[in-house]
Amino acid sequence: MVEQPVERLLAALRAGGARVTSARRAILESLLTLGAPVTAERLAAHVHRRRPDVHQATVYRTLERLSNMGLVAHVHLGHGPALYHLAADRSRRLVCERCGEVIDAPESLFSEAVHRVDERFGFELRLDHFALLGRCRRCRIGTEAGAPS
Repeated sequence: MVEQPVERLLAALRAGGARVTSARRAILESLLTLGAPVTAERLAAHVHRRRPDVHQATVYRTLERLSNMGLVAHVHLGHGPALYHLAADRSRRLVCERCGEVIDAPESLFSEAVHRVDERFGFELRLDHFALLGRCRRCRIGTEAGAPS
């Protein structure tokens, strides 16, 4: 059920000093309904189907506001538009540079590397803004079998 998480997000909006509008509610509901990270354009189309009065420009402005408040995050998968998701989704995206497959990996998988980089270099890694590029199992097997890359 989408209603309970939406109410928590709206409460966070209020706590951050933002007004709760019907457009913001519709955008948050759509992010929850769609689940996976989505482009702003796809999100706007989803919202517009349910709420024709919510325009694409409103979706873009709202995503920016929600991002600034820490409720929404976006990730770049390489070339192309950013994908937006709720900030509570702590998955990291792995993208096959050959076929484009996107794999959601748990944040915990990278915690040791993040800790070691901080410990050794005093550098705090942020793995949430960009996807990690590589090759998926299927493409690696195809490449190893002599298929062109």
